[in-house]
Amino acid sequence: MDALTDIAVFVRVVERGSFTLAAGDLALSRAVVSKYLSRLEDRLGARLLHRTTRRLSLTEAGAALFEASRGALERIEEAEAAVAQFQSKPRGRLRVSAPMSFGILHLGPAMADFARAYPEITLDVRLDDRFVNLVEDGFDVAVRIGALTDSSLVARKVATTRAVACASPGYLAEHGEPESPEDLASHNCLVYSYLADVWRFTAPDGREIPVAVKGSLRINNGIVLAEAAVAGHGILVTPSFYVAPLLRSGRLRQILSRYKLKELGIHAVYPQRGHVPPKVRAFVDFLAQRFGRKPDWEKY
Repeated sequence: MDALTDIAVFVRVVERGSFTLAAGDLALSRAVVSKYLSRLEDRLGARLLHRTTRRLSLTEAGAALFEASRGALERIEEAEAAVAQFQSKPRGRLRVSAPMSFGILHLGPAMADFARAYPEITLDVRLDDRFVNLVEDGFDVAVRIGALTDSSLVARKVATTRAVACASPGYLAEHGEPESPEDLASHNCLVYSYLADVWRFTAPDGREIPVAVKGSLRINNGIVLAEAAVAGHGILVTPSFYVAPLLRSGRLRQILSRYKLKELGIHAVYPQRGHVPPKVRAFVDFLAQRFGRKPDWEKY
């Protein structure tokens, strides 16, 4: 770094033809500028400038260094200007990680609108229920649902979703509708693979009612589970963003509505940084605006 500083000072002295003028440009004293030049000459083992009381002139070695260094410094300035553009305006490649089903159902339509709003951002979205390490895997931002465990990340809640218990009208007509969570023990329950086999309800009086459930179908995808419920295979507890349209259309019916289920936060998370890139801030703000008010999946 000292070498780069010395060369930058040398180039400015040559361009200005004066130690005093170069010192003024660089907000340094004339003595410091002279020190930098002497240090550069000592390191290179060559005199770069002829110094007289009236003028400065380049030696042959100095002329060669000046021509090579001036172009390099100009390229560095251009690179800094390019970085500054990225820090002042949303642009560039944005790598996003999101859960598979939520991405298909809700992020897909949102991404199209985001791309239209920010044409200078190139979206690179990976839909995967696997937990990813943002820093190691090179992601700028991730959408995560439920409890957050990585305290090294910045998290902003952009929406919420509440779990809902439901089943198809056909299943309920054939097997009866449970009146309390405890009744689920006698029903076929559709289980999400990544969650525990215990559904936790809160009674109207505030009591927590944990229910160990079992059933003939265990799947690691919420969309497929919802379709299984529509087909009459059993009772499902799932976040509302999976089933709200099915509840509105009557293909599924909410049950046990007197008993509350857990509310889940939907967060945008990104690595802790001193300066948040505009592309990340634009994406997080967009999600908060898109889903922050009562989203469609809470209307059923």
